[in-house]
Amino acid sequence: MVTVYLGLGSNMGDRQKNLDKALDLLSQRMKLGRISSIYDTEPLGVPSQPRFLNIVCEAFTRLEPLALLTLAKGIEAKMGRSGKSDAPRPIDIDILLYGDKVIQTPELTIPHPRMTERAFVLAPLAEIAPDVRHPIAGKTIRELAEQMSEKQGVLKLE
Repeated sequence: MVTVYLGLGSNMGDRQKNLDKALDLLSQRMKLGRISSIYDTEPLGVPSQPRFLNIVCEAFTRLEPLALLTLAKGIEAKMGRSGKSDAPRPIDIDILLYGDKVIQTPELTIPHPRMTERAFVLAPLAEIAPDVRHPIAGKTIRELAEQMSEKQGVLKLE
């Protein structure tokens, strides 16, 4: 079993319900571990979109990285996500970390290439996995989160 961390976001429809449904669908194919609090966040780079709800979950899987990507994209499609990356979406699932692997293929880059620049990823990830080390940056998630100079409109919901 490999420990993976997935980032989930929704900014279309019932955002909370979408996150819950995606977690349910993921749990049918892998064992879920810790799940972060929910964070209400500004859309990054596309200000005309609605705000997101974001979470990060820990999961344990036997799926290889590309099979995990196929599962994530299948859940996104099943829940109604269109192929446009800059459109509002019922669900977005990103593979943030896959054990301590570094993968760079045309289909998949792990660790997620922009995770260290995104407060909406680092804040919830630091909540559930502060001592996990980023395999390229060499720093813990806590250290990376503390280095964020701005919070990018990320609000933790209670």
